Amino acid sequence: MPPTPDDLIPLPAVLAGPLLRRLEPTRLVLWLVGTRQLSLTLRLHDVGDIPLGAEQCTVIPVGRRAFIHLIEVTLQSALPCDTRIDYDLLIDGISGIAEWAPHLLYGDAKCPNFVLRSRIDQLLHGSCRKPHHPAADGLLCVDQLLATETDPQQRPALLMMSGDQVYADDVAGPMLRAIHALIERLGLFDEHLEGAVVSDSAKLYEHPASYYHRADLLPALEGNETLRERFFGGARKPIFTSSNADNHLVTLAEVMAMYLLVWSPVAWALINPQAPALTPERRQRYALEQTRIDGFKAGLGNVARALAHLPSLMIFDDHDITDDWNLSAQWEETAYGHPFSKRIIGNALIAYMLCQGWGNNPDAFKGLLEKTLGLSTSGDDQYLDSPLQDDLIDDLLRFQHWHFVLPTSPALVIIDTRTRRWRSEMALKQPSGLLDWEALSELQQELLDHPSAIIVSPAPIFGVKLIETVQKVFSWCGYPLLVDAENWMAHRGAAQVILNIFRHSRTPGNYVVLSGDVHYSFVYEVLIRHRKAGPRIWQITSSGIKNEFPKTLLEWFDRLNRWLYSPRSPLNWFTKRRLMRIVPYTPEHAEAGERLWNSAGIGQVFFNEQGQPREIIQHNSNGAEKTRMRAPDLTDYPD
Repeated sequence: MPPTPDDLIPLPAVLAGPLLRRLEPTRLVLWLVGTRQLSLTLRLHDVGDIPLGAEQCTVIPVGRRAFIHLIEVTLQSALPCDTRIDYDLLIDGISGIAEWAPHLLYGDAKCPNFVLRSRIDQLLHGSCRKPHHPAADGLLCVDQLLATETDPQQRPALLMMSGDQVYADDVAGPMLRAIHALIERLGLFDEHLEGAVVSDSAKLYEHPASYYHRADLLPALEGNETLRERFFGGARKPIFTSSNADNHLVTLAEVMAMYLLVWSPVAWALINPQAPALTPERRQRYALEQTRIDGFKAGLGNVARALAHLPSLMIFDDHDITDDWNLSAQWEETAYGHPFSKRIIGNALIAYMLCQGWGNNPDAFKGLLEKTLGLSTSGDDQYLDSPLQDDLIDDLLRFQHWHFVLPTSPALVIIDTRTRRWRSEMALKQPSGLLDWEALSELQQELLDHPSAIIVSPAPIFGVKLIETVQKVFSWCGYPLLVDAENWMAHRGAAQVILNIFRHSRTPGNYVVLSGDVHYSFVYEVLIRHRKAGPRIWQITSSGIKNEFPKTLLEWFDRLNRWLYSPRSPLNWFTKRRLMRIVPYTPEHAEAGERLWNSAGIGQVFFNEQGQPREIIQHNSNGAEKTRMRAPDLTDYPD
């Protein structure tokens, strides 16, 4: 068979990265994907060359020409803080980043750099980055900030991505086409599929239902109707969004290719995907999605540059795996009770572990990485080992260490609100609590005696009351899936415990809760009624990075929420937060009275010495001036 034009393009050594992940004075964690197992040397300014052998670099093959490099370097002497530190990654001891990835450099720099901040005096945060959304990419705002930074002490301490870094369940047709082209180009491993119409991944990619009709991949049995709705038909959501799961990613290769295509421009240069055969209606949709994907990939060089200079931490939300993931006990019974849907979830979890989770806390994943390495080394060099794959998925579904804590000042506590849920066993359709009793108890222990803390919760702990009421009504009617009824107040037990944690005398006097998920941004200051000594709580929500709420609908929700839940409204006494004063901030450029800011971008928070936010900014990806969130006059909100 003659080579295709794509095959004639030489493969670069590196497909994606390096991404800076968890950085500490004596430990550096980086992520990189190569087209072969690379011989790497880390070069640090004033330290020298550090060869990255098997102890410092774990290599996980995910294809014949795709190798994930998980780099963790422990240093004998601590690196200086608040100082710009140049670094380089040499391939075969010769070729540096300036040669193999010049797009990662700013200006005349010969190599990238990072800054280890002595405390978190500022950070960037956001969530929800959907490639085919028409909004511009908020990560480009991060690149613009770094491009103009001249003082290392003014660099943000980190970038916190609080969920939906990828959309495995909502994929544009052109993106899926690019994914399949990249799978072929890199020889990403195939896998056998149980419980589907197709027997393996190769047949999946060729099947007529592979584009926009993946519901047809399930056997046509009446008992599978709920499963079809969960994963491929998509639950219609007239209030908030409509699910577009008809291109839902299925295989591990598909999810791995997605990560390469959303984090690096290099993979796009290796492929030239063409539109598949489609109906006229689908061709029109495909053409619209293509224009949006073209705009998205045009900025990827700048996004990759930012991620090579600023350490990033990540936690999943539902779209990293699948929409409404673990929303209720009934959802779990349905999804995990069928081998095909269980494999879909498991593949996304494997990819999340390799591309996101490991870099947050490498110590937690040593045993899982050993099993992952065996997937591609225990038999056929083209297919993953199916029994081992299923066994690894079982381990990941039982895994309870996705959350992590950074010993920073203030303490940074990232919680897992997806896999440790407080299930409603008496009413299986009702939404589960976002953390169960045990996880909430552990959270309280982690917070004890800290003077201040930053908590990262993918969903806001203190959300918009009207929207939560709408979600509650739909849940009462037995349709929580229709409105994404996932909020902290939706489950009585979880709500009471989290609010009691905030009132505990030994937990921090200053809390900042960073959240995303909802596709709009807002800030609330929360005070305990009739208590002068605190604590003071700030709910700071920034969403989305590349996603927005329907504009007119949000304007109505914002207006009605202000009318129905004004400070003196008796409706407040029917909420679980009636013992707290919820005081909204005002976006600087908003129209009179608006509290919710609806623009894709990235959030920035500056902290004072006590860990309190002194300035809160939303950077808008549409080029508009940055939006400051103005603190209110507390006298307008009676105790």
